[in-house]
Amino acid sequence: MNFFKIIFLLFLFFSTGLIAQNADWQTHYEQSGKLATPRYAETVSFLERLDAKSDKLFMDNFGFSPQQRPIKYIIYDRDGLTDPTEIKASGRVLLMVQAGIHPGESEGKDAMLLLLRDQVIENKYEALFEQVSLLFIPIFNVDGHERFSQYGRINQNGPAEMGWRVTAQNYNLNRDYLKADAPEMQAWLKLFHRFDPDFFIDTHTTDGADYQYVMTYGLELGDNMDAGLTAWQKDVFLPYWEKAMHADGFPVFPYVSFRKWHDPRSGLVSWMSGPMLSQAYTAHRNRTGLLLETHMLKPYNQRVDATLAAVLHCMEMLALQGKQLLQLNQKADEYSASSDFRAKEFVLQYKLDQNDSIMVPFAGVHYQKLTSELTGGDLFVYDASKPDTFLLPLFQTFVPHKFIKLPEAYLVPVEWTAIIDRLKWHGIQFEVLKQSAEFEVEQYVFTDISWHQRPYEGRHQVSDFSITKRIQKVTYPAGSLKVPTDQPLIRLIAHMLEPEGDGSLLKWGFFDGIFEQKEYAETYVMEPLARRMLDSIPGLRKTYETKKLAEPDFAQNSWAQLNWFYRQTPWWDEKYMVYPVGRVLH
Repeated sequence: MNFFKIIFLLFLFFSTGLIAQNADWQTHYEQSGKLATPRYAETVSFLERLDAKSDKLFMDNFGFSPQQRPIKYIIYDRDGLTDPTEIKASGRVLLMVQAGIHPGESEGKDAMLLLLRDQVIENKYEALFEQVSLLFIPIFNVDGHERFSQYGRINQNGPAEMGWRVTAQNYNLNRDYLKADAPEMQAWLKLFHRFDPDFFIDTHTTDGADYQYVMTYGLELGDNMDAGLTAWQKDVFLPYWEKAMHADGFPVFPYVSFRKWHDPRSGLVSWMSGPMLSQAYTAHRNRTGLLLETHMLKPYNQRVDATLAAVLHCMEMLALQGKQLLQLNQKADEYSASSDFRAKEFVLQYKLDQNDSIMVPFAGVHYQKLTSELTGGDLFVYDASKPDTFLLPLFQTFVPHKFIKLPEAYLVPVEWTAIIDRLKWHGIQFEVLKQSAEFEVEQYVFTDISWHQRPYEGRHQVSDFSITKRIQKVTYPAGSLKVPTDQPLIRLIAHMLEPEGDGSLLKWGFFDGIFEQKEYAETYVMEPLARRMLDSIPGLRKTYETKKLAEPDFAQNSWAQLNWFYRQTPWWDEKYMVYPVGRVLH
């Protein structure tokens, strides 16, 4: 056998082995011709193989779903570190990527399996992992993921089969970050607090109109997060990331929301999200949250490719700017906990300025607005084969709408266990009163309240209310919580505990019990007492007559009138319509 033949056979042997090895490590997505996504068991099995292959990759559970499936998380660290304190001490940026919060939107899972496979088998991204450690959730909503069929998303172009949007308990997890009703979210909050990632990515697929962009994104760029981090996102991160995505053939655009549904020419409106949503929740924790939204009508492989590119370019940016970001995160935490932060009014709600806009180019497609012969309503017909660029007004200016002066601390009575649980899950610092103590607090007293008729995310939300304030000395029993506001998570605390907060626990119905009158006076008891009160209490008769003149419904309701008199007596429930969380002002 001559020398060249030996070389050829050796080449054939090794190349055949390499091809076989690569075939062994193909993901389910690749094996399907990039048309399908794997089930839960297949996903976990693939990750277990990667875990066994590499001492730098670690997989564990961080909770269990209502149907008792383990919820997995992955850590990839160049030194094999798994403890968050050790990862932080390494100086590397900790990036958290989340997939499968809406399981039909599976691009994030498939893209990250490719990324991890390429790193474990080929060390393809070794330079990035020199500066970045990865925390990855492959499937957050594991029960919804296994409600698997080809009918998961009527608006979506692939994959062939997919999971369902909500959990087994019918929660949309991306509305649950603040109230944390779902056991999956309770476990997630503990994980997030434990690792305290420096940058967060949440992967989704969007519904809505048709346009050219394969991917749009969401970032909190208004005044609802730390100013230093906001400036870094606008001036440093976005220019680099947008340019890199464009170079890869994936021009990006901010999350698309039209002033009139499905109608691009009506103009674009920006969002300033409350902390019930993922990227806004992390923003209120002083951490950048990037929402990735691929377009549901684009081919599935394009959406996976765009998601992979988006994550990799984020990693590139973090490798370049990691030290600066870590410093900004620390400064944001320090400022949020400072007296300077509390000296300013804190904005609880912003309102979009409908009179202020800028003109921006938008890469849409040709469309017609017709009248439906079936329903008589508007019918939008898009033609993706005819790209069209529109110059559209973008409304992105928000003005403060509701704001408060932050107290020095909040006091939560021990009996409000659901509130206390949530403070713990969010990682909020507090002091437990070892014995009962009296505090002078500012209290909110409700004078009117109403609720939405239909449930939303498992609760009937409060729709409107009116409040007055009073200073009162209140005794709080042992076990009650004193929650200081000089801590980094003050934004979350305020939105949770201030009734007018964006997605406050009161608005979600956690305090509905205080709006129920539990004791009543019999009319035959109250009638003679009311007459004696009119004769003996100065000014009461005038107040009563004035109220009847001003409120016709009251004047025609004898029970309401006698209940009003009952309210003036010492027998009245002093806790009715009184918010139990006190504000310590000094």
